[in-house]
Formats: sequence, structure tokens, C-alpha cells
Amino acid sequence: MGRIAFGTSGWRGILCEDFIFQNIRVVVQAIADHVKAGADGDRGLIIGYDSRFMGDSFAREAANIIASAGMKAFICNRDTPTPVISFETLRRRTAGAINFTASHNPPTYNGIKFSPSWGGPALPETTADIEQRANAILSLAAPQIPSRGAAGGHLVEEIDPMQAYLADLENKIDFDAIRSMGTIAVNPLFGTGRGYLDAPLQDIGMDVRVINKHKDPYFGGFAPEPAEKNIQDFITLVKSDTKIRLGIATDGDADRFGIVDHDGRYIEPNYIIALLLDYLVRVRKMEGGVARSVATSHLVDAVAKSHGVEVFETPVGFKYIGELISQDRIIIGGEESAGLSIKGHVPEKDGILACFLVAEMVAREGKSVGELLDDLYRRVGRFETKRENITLSPELEEAFPAKLSAIPGTVAGTKVASLVRIDGTKIILDDGSWLLFRKSGTEPVVRLYGEAGSGARLQQVMAAGRELILN
Repeated sequence: MGRIAFGTSGWRGILCEDFIFQNIRVVVQAIADHVKAGADGDRGLIIGYDSRFMGDSFAREAANIIASAGMKAFICNRDTPTPVISFETLRRRTAGAINFTASHNPPTYNGIKFSPSWGGPALPETTADIEQRANAILSLAAPQIPSRGAAGGHLVEEIDPMQAYLADLENKIDFDAIRSMGTIAVNPLFGTGRGYLDAPLQDIGMDVRVINKHKDPYFGGFAPEPAEKNIQDFITLVKSDTKIRLGIATDGDADRFGIVDHDGRYIEPNYIIALLLDYLVRVRKMEGGVARSVATSHLVDAVAKSHGVEVFETPVGFKYIGELISQDRIIIGGEESAGLSIKGHVPEKDGILACFLVAEMVAREGKSVGELLDDLYRRVGRFETKRENITLSPELEEAFPAKLSAIPGTVAGTKVASLVRIDGTKIILDDGSWLLFRKSGTEPVVRLYGEAGSGARLQQVMAAGRELILN
């Protein structure tokens, strides 16, 4: 294979192509060397995996390598949500965690995610060191990596982190309020959320309608992302049953959420983050700031302004938001890609927590998600967002950097108020509309994000964005 390169949330590859045992051993050995070089090397590592093909086998091989390096390996007894692995890392005070997951990506992918002792996704300086160590191993003519059955098995311990995590959620979620909703629909999308969403609700006597609740490495033939296009069966279920008050879904490793209102309307994650910020401040009386990625809706900013809350804008990647949570600086942090966490919880995306928070909000407010969103718009104004992927020809890809370095003074008929370049190029217009251009690091694709106060204005803004890229 070529060089090992970590993205925003770890190293990923295609199964049987570059995600193979030989390369997995290299990456895990590099993580072991990184941890042993630090001060936490004697505290062991959590080893987890999602419901993808051979995840348990990859995890056991990793545990062998960690044990052969003289460190304790705590291996999860079943496929486990990413936020639960984060929680267990903090609970056991380990040196970190290795998680075999490709999250919401198609079933042909798998990946390795490393989280250090603070429980959040590794920051760039950490992944850079692991990359350097892995590529140094790959450069050797005969890399010395412990293989299956290597010594150190006595340092491998199987663990079940489920009950401790769920018990902690009982202190953070008002399940008594949720019980009053009566009927709720759950969709773990064949992933690790099985038993984490449905069982707690059933335990409090709720009528729970669950679909896609068995383990399936193919995820029903879809990418395990709870986006509207992938959960049409779930939307149909919610829409067809008038008893269902809310539909909640998680992705393959349960770090992302999907919300379907009682009438079958899919609610964009951008709006959920803003609604929960408003709820946590107005109803729960929580104090602190709010963090959002550069690609996330400014509806969050409008809610924050209405409550006098400070806004932190971060690059894309939950590691930056997680760091603020670990520092206790924010009430909630979220990304438009359906990841969020809150003050006092793990510094990692948690789709399980997000789903239960939405259920609590709906129950305590006595209104549907759509009604709550309409109320919010009346108070802070309307925001509509969109994202498109634009494929570039070789000529356009070569010209793209120069185009972004020479942004005109007027875009979409409106003066450019400011530029933000913390991750890609974001154009803020005088009327509050904005555009963001983020180039993929692995393919000739530009991710174009836009937001405006109405659907018609959003069409104008997005058309101007496409023109800037393509002409």
C-alpha cells in the first residue's frame, strides 16, 4: 500500500484492498509505539469495533499486538458504539482507545480510529506522530510486527461497557418525561446502536417500534448514515403510524443521529443542534458557550445571540469541538454532519445521547419537532441550508486554488462582508447569507455549502457558488 494517512477521524480503507491484516498490524503497532512513548503507556487501551465485516477479528488481532507491547488490552465483548468507547476510556482512565469503524461510510470500508486518554478524537499532532511511525515501519524491508497468537495474551481482558454507559445516561436524560410520549420509533440501521436506543425505552414501559435491529455488515445495502435518502423505510413507518410521536436513528457506529418528526418529516441535523441549544439554555438553564463547525448553520449563532451565548467556530472534525467539551467551555457542540455532544458528557459525537435529548425536548415541551422549529424561527429568524458535491475536471482542479485566492467583492448580487479561512474558504455576505468551499483531500471534489434566509435566496447563493467554481 501507499502511505498511511489519517483523515478527520482516523485511517480508512477499502476492505481486502488496503484494509487488510498486514496494514492493520502496521497501524496498530504505530499506535502502540506512540502510546508507550508517552506518560500513559502503563494504563492500557480499550479495543472496540463496529458491526462491519470481520470487525471482531481485527479487534482481537489489535489486542494481541497491544498485549505483545506489554500493555493491557480491554477488548469489547460485542460491536460497540464509538461514544461508549469514549465513555469507557474515561471511566477506566486508560491511555486511550483503538476503534475499528468506518462510521457512516459504505459497507466496503473499514477504518481505525485512535482516541487518546481525554476521550475525544485524536488531534492533528497526535495523528501526525502515528502516521510518521506507521510509514517508518512500512519503509522497512522486513517490518517486525507481532502476528496472531503472539505472546502477551494474559494482558487481554474482555469487557462489557454497555451497562455503565446506560447508567450514566440516566443521570443526563429525563427518561420519566420521555415515558409520557407513549410510542416512539427506533432505527439503529443494523449498527452498534442495537440495544442502546430501544432497550432503555422498553425498560421504562414505552411502546417501541424498532426496525433494522439485527447485525448486518451490509447495512441493508445502504451506507449506514441516517440521512433522509437512506431511511425511507423508517420515514414510511413513522408516517404510517399515528401513535408514533418521534422517530430516532443512529448510524453504523452510533456517533451520528437522524430525527424523523411524527408526520414523517426528516429534520436536518443543523436544525436539531440549534433547537437543542435553545432547549438546554431556556429549559435546562445550562450555562456556557456553543461550538459549531465552519460548515454548520448560523441558526446556531442566532439562537446563541438571543441568549447571550458565546459562539466558537471550529474547523470540520469533531476533535476540535470535543476539546472544548473536555475543557468545560461549552453547553453543546455540533456539526452539520449529525454529530453533537453536551457539557458534562464525552468529548465525542454521540448519536444515542442526541436522540434521547430530542425525545426529552419533545416530551417536556409538549410540541412536535416541527412545531418547535417554527417557534424558533419566529423568535430568531429563518435559515435554510444546503450542501452539494461538485466534481472537477483536471483543468478546474488545477485552477481552483487561484479562484479562491481572488474572491470578488460582490457575490450573488450582494457585497462580501468577510472571509473565513479556518477550513476551506467561507464567504459571508452582507445579508447574512454565506457560502463555504472545501476541497476533498482524496478526490477531485469540492464540497459546496450554502445558507440563506429563504429557499429562493439559497438557490441564488448556491448558483453563485457553482459559477465561482465552474467558470
